[in-house]
Amino acid sequence: MFKNFITAVVALACLTGTASSQGTPYDNPPELPPSSASAGSYFRVRYEASTKDGELDLPVSYTVWIPPNVATLRGIVVHQHGCGEGSCRSGLTGAFDLHWQRLAAEHDCALLAAVYEQPQRAECRRWSDPRAGSNLAFLNALEDLGRQSRHSELVIVPWALWGHSGGAYWCGAMTLLYPDRVAAVWMRSGIPPVLPSSRSADGFVAIEIPPAAFSVPMMVNTGTEEGVSIKEGRFASLWPRTKSFHAEIRKSGGLIGVAVDPLTGHACGNQRYLSIPWFDACLKARLPSGQGEPLLSMTPDSTWLADLTDDPSAAKVHSKDKYPGDESSSTWLPDEATARAWVAYVKDTNVPDQSPPPRPSNIRVLNGHLTWTASADLQSGICHFVIHQDGKEIATVPEKAQNRFGRPLFQDLQYSDTPQQPLQQMRFQLPEGAPAQSSRYKVIAVNTVGIPSEK
Repeated sequence: MFKNFITAVVALACLTGTASSQGTPYDNPPELPPSSASAGSYFRVRYEASTKDGELDLPVSYTVWIPPNVATLRGIVVHQHGCGEGSCRSGLTGAFDLHWQRLAAEHDCALLAAVYEQPQRAECRRWSDPRAGSNLAFLNALEDLGRQSRHSELVIVPWALWGHSGGAYWCGAMTLLYPDRVAAVWMRSGIPPVLPSSRSADGFVAIEIPPAAFSVPMMVNTGTEEGVSIKEGRFASLWPRTKSFHAEIRKSGGLIGVAVDPLTGHACGNQRYLSIPWFDACLKARLPSGQGEPLLSMTPDSTWLADLTDDPSAAKVHSKDKYPGDESSSTWLPDEATARAWVAYVKDTNVPDQSPPPRPSNIRVLNGHLTWTASADLQSGICHFVIHQDGKEIATVPEKAQNRFGRPLFQDLQYSDTPQQPLQQMRFQLPEGAPAQSSRYKVIAVNTVGIPSEK
């Protein structure tokens, strides 16, 4: 597998796309803010479509966020959108997501999001199958972004891959192609092209599962309307294919779990309240302390298991040593805390959290505006901020948090789990005539389960 990676890196020199930091014509991407000690740094590259065989024949851009005060990165969290023009455009804001940034910063990782400029009716596999050239474009972007950001280690650090739909297909395929690089992979509403036969139903050659992939923590996250409770429709085949993929990995001792979202179909819903803690547990266990060292193995003693059934809400979790069933057909979970969160998620997605979010900082008054900075709660994100002036509550920001796909959030979400544009700002216009400079202001963060930050 390491040989395959070297071959791919050598092939980068043949790519015909050109790097650019000037944005993308696919849509108006969020402007890259200047680097700061509190908010981190953003960098972007874009490549034109290639006309060479084996290279990506669609334009693509990549935006990466580097956490503040990180001398050497330990990994990359990749947030990959799904198929179709709308989902592709949603990738424009993936690197600006405060909740996913918090996960990345927790482990000294970068956060990267791609935008494959797929026309609405174009074949999604032109990018979602890495072998069509998106693997080489991704590796090339790591090299170019490493130069831009002065973090050359981007080329060699491990990946934590999250993908939706076609993005899940891409993340799963990348895991099978580069298992030694992947710390963990979460596949929402999609699986890679893995079938017992040599060719999949749609004509794409299936990828053989390499032995190294069985050491990579995997989670397949399926909506109940994708074949679990609703057996007909566009995505109804996903549940039986998920069970087949799960069985293929688990029978060889692979570390794969299945989490059924009981409230949704193909939309992402509240999955981040399980996927982010799941990644947190996996990255704690797998990221090496030294640069260039191999990924660590998950600790078997911490493993918890659950049944894989057509009614996951009825499944119970057990520590590995007390599991009463057949381990080869069980859902794998990295530790007890994640197992408890999994139980809540598959029941009603109300994953509990009892800890307050971090306190906002850098509160300033300038030109009639109050501004501040804040990190998201790792477990529950940010719902809104409460503004106090001289001990009295005067406003909430936003006035009414929204999210039609799940819990209301400070950053309202799009279909592929990325913030809406324009991006919500940590900013409040003070009432006209307010004694701004002589007043005392306080900003309180409230997470999505309603817990305020400490005073």
